[in-house]
Amino acid sequence: MKIWYQFIAAVSLFAVVSCNSKGDKKEENQIKAKVEIPELHLTIDSSKIASFYATYPKLAKFQDQVFTLYKKNKSTQLWQDNKGIDEFAHTLFNKYKGLDEEGLKANFPYKEINSVFETITDNKLSKENTDLMISNLYFYYAEKVYSGVDEKTSISLEWLLPRKKLNYRALTDSIFQKSTINDDHKNKMFSQYYKLRDVLKQYRDIEKNGGWKTIETGEDYKSLKLGDSSNIVAQIRERLFITNDIKEDNKSAVCDTVLINAVKSYELHHGLTPKNIILPEHIAEMNVPVSDRIKTIIVNMERCRWIDPELEKGKKYIEVNIPEFRLYIIEDGKIAFISPVVVGKAMTKTVIFSGMMNNIVFSPYWNVPTSIINSEIKPGMARDKNYLQKKNLEWNNGAVRQLPGKNNSLGLVKFLFPNSSNIYLHDTPAKSLFERESRAFSHGCVRVAKPRELAIELLKDDPKWTPARIDKAMHAGKENWVSLKKKVPVYIGYFTAWVDRKGQMNFYKDIYQRDESLLKLLTEE
Repeated sequence: MKIWYQFIAAVSLFAVVSCNSKGDKKEENQIKAKVEIPELHLTIDSSKIASFYATYPKLAKFQDQVFTLYKKNKSTQLWQDNKGIDEFAHTLFNKYKGLDEEGLKANFPYKEINSVFETITDNKLSKENTDLMISNLYFYYAEKVYSGVDEKTSISLEWLLPRKKLNYRALTDSIFQKSTINDDHKNKMFSQYYKLRDVLKQYRDIEKNGGWKTIETGEDYKSLKLGDSSNIVAQIRERLFITNDIKEDNKSAVCDTVLINAVKSYELHHGLTPKNIILPEHIAEMNVPVSDRIKTIIVNMERCRWIDPELEKGKKYIEVNIPEFRLYIIEDGKIAFISPVVVGKAMTKTVIFSGMMNNIVFSPYWNVPTSIINSEIKPGMARDKNYLQKKNLEWNNGAVRQLPGKNNSLGLVKFLFPNSSNIYLHDTPAKSLFERESRAFSHGCVRVAKPRELAIELLKDDPKWTPARIDKAMHAGKENWVSLKKKVPVYIGYFTAWVDRKGQMNFYKDIYQRDESLLKLLTEE
């Protein structure tokens, strides 16, 4: 009987539509409206979410975020409509497939995601699980691109700067606005990330076009200077043209002023001291393959993921880039001060961390660390009973300290920002070290080439501390502590690739051999 009624209903509907085809079009549209497919309305509640993660446990770390996401959407689908998977979901998938542009590998834990978008007919997932899989892809993409490896891993790599926290609430809100994946207006990340990403594209294009040839010099090569003629000159010119370090490759084999200036600029941006001659070490730097440069860029993009972009909004802060051997004061977003620095040796690495500078100490004592007392001072005393006096040292409550003065190991001033590693900035009597290209010589603290100028810059808002008074305090021979009116954040970082404010790409030596271990983590993911 039920089948009969269904048959009658179908015949009746056909009759109405047939008659209407000869009559009023308005009535035809009304009939069509009545038989439209109802709007897709999937219920995705906690039980379905739990079941999904039981099947796909490799995604379980996103479970809390996904549960919150669907709860805010009243347990309904997010990525599908009557036509299927929506445009925003396809944009997300395309961004995921283009993760190499972000210096990352596309390795979502489950291949089913490809069937959802690329071979839809092979998609074996239910509509509910399809929606859940796309939501997990979203959080996977956000974690990889916006956050990077987890904090525990970065700490194991001795990165102690504060880590950026991924704002999952903001991410979930932006799904409803359909904005996060397309909205890439350089506001989610540390700005250096976007600069390096642009350079990554340039270097990948160079790689696709064959990279650059190795400059052949021969074992007897010594140098080239202005006016010299050699086929090596033509090779250098071609090499520099590829990376836009020289504007024109005129094929000339004569070492002219244009080439010398281009090489000096290249040296400056590769951690070398610019010279008027082209030495073997300069050519060795040019011969580093483009593939290695790309790896360096990728590693530093990852480090940028860990930096909170809010850091750059600080009114005034100090940054030290260890491989660059340089200190900057940034004020109102601009460079206010620059100084060369000496950092820790490989055995006594300068720590990657941050602190708040609160004191400047003029004519400081140097409280000798126990390790140096045991390794250097006690053996010295055993050799020479006058060792302490000769080194301007004295016993102080069972410890050893060096008296203030021009020969004090801390120089004439130190800059304190309390930290558990006992790292600080200071002057040094060993001025010649600042002339070296590689300046990793200290026991871990950061020696500043321009300590007087740094003190003047930090105290410029305090009218009591004029340059004349600072000079007097530095040479007083009596320790004098000065508290800063406003504490200044100090960030000590480690970047072997950096795009400067002029848009120039810079590469620095990996003095602590940190790049390779991080690269291995990224390529194994």
